[in-house]
Amino acid sequence: MRKPAAAKPAKKPAKMVKAKAITTPAEPAMDVAVGRRIRDLRRIRQFSLETIAARTDLSIGFLSQIERGLSSPSLRVLATLADVLGVGIAALFGANPGADGASDQVVTRGLQRPELKLWRTGVSKQLLSPAGADNKLNLFLVHLEPGGSTGDELYTHDGEEAGLVLEGEMMLTVDSETWSLKTGDSFRFASRRPHRFSNPAQDAKAVVLWVNCVTGAG
Repeated sequence: MRKPAAAKPAKKPAKMVKAKAITTPAEPAMDVAVGRRIRDLRRIRQFSLETIAARTDLSIGFLSQIERGLSSPSLRVLATLADVLGVGIAALFGANPGADGASDQVVTRGLQRPELKLWRTGVSKQLLSPAGADNKLNLFLVHLEPGGSTGDELYTHDGEEAGLVLEGEMMLTVDSETWSLKTGDSFRFASRRPHRFSNPAQDAKAVVLWVNCVTGAG
């Protein structure tokens, strides 16, 4: 009796091989846009890269890479740069800053929210208030992907901040104390106090309504 021929292993579809080479240009495009705004604000303030490097302890090479969109900065780095440039972090996204930085806009429509997506760290911020480089009070909707974090290092910047957890859970560290905040919990602290935050969940996103008030800008 003749044995049935062994089945040949199926070849992998060509599409599966091609999929590995596909990249999404939206993330680098975000880095380029943020870098240009940092460069524009630096030039408006007439600061050199050397001056910014000296005031932030960041290397000139790293700052140049950020401005050219070749590096994706963390929220800590962006907050530090905004501080040195004398603006709130909202000035780093949204409308391009003008020479006077002013904005007299009152309403921001839901479909017009500028977004700063820190795709390497799982943190994104939607600007709910009108954009303007000299705005001192800004309202954000912060999304933390599962495991998203500002990093292990604490950071500081000018102003005050407060917020309300709308969805999920957030770990907030201020100075040497850490709190687990869940839906309905709120917070407030001076931004000069070293702080960091993260989403400890591995399967759920956290959403936080966040307010930043910059006291030293203007």
